[in-house]
Amino acid sequence: MPGKHITKQQVNLYMNRRLEGAGQVISAARSGMSERTGRRIEKGDHQRNHKKRSGRTRKDPLEAVWESELRPKLEAEPLLTPMTLLEVLQKAHPRLYPDTILRTLQRRIKEWKALYGPEKELIFLQDHPVGIQGLSDFTTLKGVVVTIQDEVFNHLLYHFRLAFSSWSYMKVTCGGESYTALTAGLQEALWRLGGSPLEHRTDHLSAAFKNHKKDKRQQARKELTERYEEFCRHYNIKPTHNNLGEAHENGSIEGPHGHLKRRIKQALLLRGSNDFNSVVEYQGFIEEVVVQHNRRNAKAVDFERQHLQALPPHKATDFDEVTVKVASSGTIQIKRVTYALPSRLKGERLRAHVYDDKIECYLGSTLVFISERQYSKDNNHRARVIDYHYVIDSLRKKPQAFRYCRYREDILPSGDYRLIWKYIDEHMDPRDACKYIVSLLELAASGNHEETLGSIVLESLTNPAQTAVPKITDLQQKFSLCNTQKPHIEVLQHKIEGYNVLLSKKKQNLPEVCYA
Repeated sequence: MPGKHITKQQVNLYMNRRLEGAGQVISAARSGMSERTGRRIEKGDHQRNHKKRSGRTRKDPLEAVWESELRPKLEAEPLLTPMTLLEVLQKAHPRLYPDTILRTLQRRIKEWKALYGPEKELIFLQDHPVGIQGLSDFTTLKGVVVTIQDEVFNHLLYHFRLAFSSWSYMKVTCGGESYTALTAGLQEALWRLGGSPLEHRTDHLSAAFKNHKKDKRQQARKELTERYEEFCRHYNIKPTHNNLGEAHENGSIEGPHGHLKRRIKQALLLRGSNDFNSVVEYQGFIEEVVVQHNRRNAKAVDFERQHLQALPPHKATDFDEVTVKVASSGTIQIKRVTYALPSRLKGERLRAHVYDDKIECYLGSTLVFISERQYSKDNNHRARVIDYHYVIDSLRKKPQAFRYCRYREDILPSGDYRLIWKYIDEHMDPRDACKYIVSLLELAASGNHEETLGSIVLESLTNPAQTAVPKITDLQQKFSLCNTQKPHIEVLQHKIEGYNVLLSKKKQNLPEVCYA
C-alpha cells in the first residue's frame, strides 16, 4: 500500500501462502500488501529500506552543560549517580532540565564511565585441583519458616563442600556461628566423606580467626583461634580464609548455597509441610536432600575420595569444656542458660562438655547428666531447662515454695498443666492450690502417664457439668502404681512319682534317719 513500508513478517506471510498454493491476489490480501508488491517480491525486485539511522534525530539536551558542569563533577567523584547530577542541574537551571532527560543522562554517564571512568575490579576464574580444597560457611533459609511442633525454629545451616567434586554436607545449627558449630559440622562431614582435603577455607569467622579488635573478649577469641588451629592440625588441614568483606573469594561455596537451598525449598513443597516433630527429624530431611544432590556428582566424588588424606584414628575435640558447681537449688548455669540436675548432685563440681546441640556433665569420668542444649534469646532473657522429675522430691516436702518459685512456669511440664495451675490458683485457697499442683506432679512423675493425667484433669475442669476439682485420692486410685496388675508367676510342681524313687532307695538298706 502506498506510503507504508512492507515488513519482514508480511513478506514471510506472503511467501508461506504462496507455498501453500494460494494465488497472488489472495496471498497479497492476507499479507496486507498489493498484488503488484507481491509480484515484485517473487521477482526479487522488492527490497526493504535497510539504511541505518546515522547521527542524532533530535538536539542533544545536555550539550550546554555536559563539558562545562557534568563531566568535571564526574572526574572529581566518579561515584555520583545520574539522579544526583540531574537534581544538581534542576537546582542550578530551573525548568530547563525536566525528569524526562534522566534516561539520556544515564546512558551518557554509563558511556563516559566505560571510556574514561575508574578501573574495575576483575574476577579471576580458578581451577580446583582434586583433593585440595574444602570450604565451610553458614547460611539461612530466607523466606522459609520451619517449625518444630508448631513453634518457629530459628536456626542456621552449616554447609561444607569440596571444591573439585561438589560433594556437600549440611548440618542444622541451633546457635550462632560458634566454634562448636563449625568444628562439629566439619568433623561430621569429614568422617562421612572418609577423608580430609589438604586445605580448609572459611570466611572471617571469629570462632576460627582473630579479628584484631581490642576488647574484653580478645582473650576468648585468641583461645578459640588456637583451638581451631589445633583442630586443623589433628586432621592435617591447612586453615585459610578469604579477605575480610570479599565474599566472592569464597565463590565455590557462596554460589552452591543457593543451589542446595532451592532443592530444600522444593523438597518442602513436595512434603506439603514445614513442621517437624523434632530437630532430629528435620536434620534427617536435610540430609536426604543433600544426599540426592551428591548422587548427581557420584563419579567425581568417587574420584576425589581416592586423593583425600586418611583420617586420624579418633575424632578431635569439638566441644567447649567448662567447670560448674551445682548450686543449692540443684541447678547449674552454662552459657546464660539454667539447667536443673538430680538433687543428689547438689554441691558437686562437674565438668560440662558443651556441644552445639547438647550438654554433657561428668562427675570425674562418669557421665551423670545429659540434656538438649538451649540458647538464650537475648542478653536480657535467660533460658531454663527444668525437668520436674529432678525437683519433685524436694517440692513434695515444701509445696508452698511452688507459688513464688523463680522457675515455677518451667517446672510445669506442658501447657495442660499451666492451664490447670491457672484454674486452681483462681478457684482454690492458695495453700491448697500449691498442695494440689505438687501432688499432681508427684503422681505424674510416679509413672508414664504425665500426658494422660494432665488431659483428664484439664477436661474435668473445663467441663460445665463438673462442679468440683478432681480429688487427688481419686486420681491416685486411678493412676497409682499399686493398682497395676500383679505379674502371673507359674509354679512348676514336681511329679508325684518322684517319691517312688525315694522309697526304692530306702529298700536298698540305706540308713534310716531318726527324728527325736
